Amino acid sequence: MKLLFATLLLCSLLLSSSFLEPASAGSCKTNIDDASFCDGKCSTRCQKAGVVDRCLKYCGICCEECKCVPSGTYGNKHECPCYRDKRSSKGKPKCP
Repeated sequence: MKLLFATLLLCSLLLSSSFLEPASAGSCKTNIDDASFCDGKCSTRCQKAGVVDRCLKYCGICCEECKCVPSGTYGNKHECPCYRDKRSSKGKPKCP
């Protein structure tokens, strides 16, 4: 019985470790990469905004926190749930 339990435990550990993604030094982004990523995505997102500087400001804040920006100039917020769900203190959507 103990041998069966030990075998099952070992198999489950091996299986679970195969689903984990190995971490490497090259897989982490630096703050410089994040800033350029956010700048590019937010400039695309805000190109048709009425108040571009305000759009860029809030898009940049949301991008830094969520690490993603929905595609296009409007909508598509389902692509980034964190970006979609951020709210201002008044309960309105924070991210453009």
